[in-house]
Amino acid sequence: MGGLPSPSILSPSILPIILALWLFFQGSHQISRNDFPSDFVFGAGTSAFQVEGAVSEDGRSPCIWDTFTHAGKMADKSTADVASDQYHKYKEDVKLMSDIGLDAYRLSISWSRLIPGGRGAVNPRGLQYYNNLINELTRNGIQPHVTLHHLDLPQALHDEYGGWLSPKIVEDFTAYADVCFREFGDRVSYWSTINEANVFAVGGYDTGMIAPGRCSNPFGRNCTAGNSSVEPYIVAHHELLAHAAVAKLYREKYKAKQNGWIGIAIYAFWFSPYSNSTEDVAATQRALDFMFGWILHPLIHGDYPESMKKHVGSRLPSLNRTQVDQVKGSIDFIGLNHYSTVYVKDQANSPDSQRDWGTDMSAQLILFPDNSSSEFSLFDLPVRPWGLKCSLEYIKIAYDNHPVFIHENGFGTPPDVGLNDTERVDYLNAYLESLLAAVRNGSNARGYFVWSLIDVFEVLGGYEVSYGLYEVDFKDKALPRSPKLSAHWYSNFLKRNHTSSIKGQPLQSHFTQ
Repeated sequence: MGGLPSPSILSPSILPIILALWLFFQGSHQISRNDFPSDFVFGAGTSAFQVEGAVSEDGRSPCIWDTFTHAGKMADKSTADVASDQYHKYKEDVKLMSDIGLDAYRLSISWSRLIPGGRGAVNPRGLQYYNNLINELTRNGIQPHVTLHHLDLPQALHDEYGGWLSPKIVEDFTAYADVCFREFGDRVSYWSTINEANVFAVGGYDTGMIAPGRCSNPFGRNCTAGNSSVEPYIVAHHELLAHAAVAKLYREKYKAKQNGWIGIAIYAFWFSPYSNSTEDVAATQRALDFMFGWILHPLIHGDYPESMKKHVGSRLPSLNRTQVDQVKGSIDFIGLNHYSTVYVKDQANSPDSQRDWGTDMSAQLILFPDNSSSEFSLFDLPVRPWGLKCSLEYIKIAYDNHPVFIHENGFGTPPDVGLNDTERVDYLNAYLESLLAAVRNGSNARGYFVWSLIDVFEVLGGYEVSYGLYEVDFKDKALPRSPKLSAHWYSNFLKRNHTSSIKGQPLQSHFTQ
């Protein structure tokens, strides 16, 4: 963009000079962390399966993602057997976090590394690894924000009783959480029980796009087991019950001494009506109910949204009085994973048609309003920064302005973009401006994490898409890390050097209405 040298001749040493020149010539509104509240947390994140590697080392057992990838389910046939090898390179990665100036690092614990059987004996080497990682973070003044389940259920529990399809998961998940609180809670104050509880249920048990890859025709591809009409709702129901049980455990056994926070994370597009018609406006509210409300409504208001109960009917499990009391109020914060905004058009379905989460919603999701027939894809998402502000405004109004941490926000590029990731810089700057506008308008947002710190194994793209602030050279067995332009930009932002907004000018093809 703008006459910058091609990535092939860039070196990390000259990237800061390029960044400074580039920002100088933009001449637009400036933003830095000084504009945010002094206690606002800024960080970056990864997850255990996507970054650690070492899948067969030191007592770790397989998780459902090992099975999924080894069966060749990824488009690029990749696995995360090595991934970015953070298991062996964690000290190097913490140094990168310190170099940038992060307040916090969002990580997850591999259940199958810590408790290989899913229940029972703790693996001492797994325990040592997470103690080492957490200690390294705290020594460098970086807060660990820990997720207990980031899509990676131990395969042993899935084989034994169906994992999240069974209510037995509640007891095992609570026992696992108990180990984590006991062993790490003296240094960890922020816990998320489940990452993207809504997308895990849909992607894993409806479309089959992610592990464990369960689905039924015509809703998934290459479906060999599953029932897309009912399983997503069963899984989400058990996620809510498991979350509530873990929150109860923490509050009764650990809260007084550790004084931490318990939350849950959802994936959330923002939705905007395709037209001003009554039908499209109503469809947009349904989409919000099915994406935000499916998880948040029971946790904050005590029951599933009325539109879900109406459209899903008896396939949606009901919460009894005891469960309502357990689930309602069981979160201290909401984790929001937000990347883009899509448009919504009403889509009537035949009463006797086969149904899944998507058809129950009765709404067509459209990437580009000038092309309603375009196939929806999670890749090449349009950049609409205003959607983050709208999402936070919606949470403020619909969900009592609960505290929110933006747990994931980032921009995917092909790996060959290299170090000169100007589009990612533009994306991050624009979304941080949107976040700042929401905070100034009263949103209770408390923190922001870029996805991702380094290039990782991406669950929807393997190694064919890159989100990292640092490039990982997966073709080199040493897996060297190199800072991209975005790493320098984020460091400038965090160190209170003002940065300039691009206002979309270099990204005419990406910033869209």
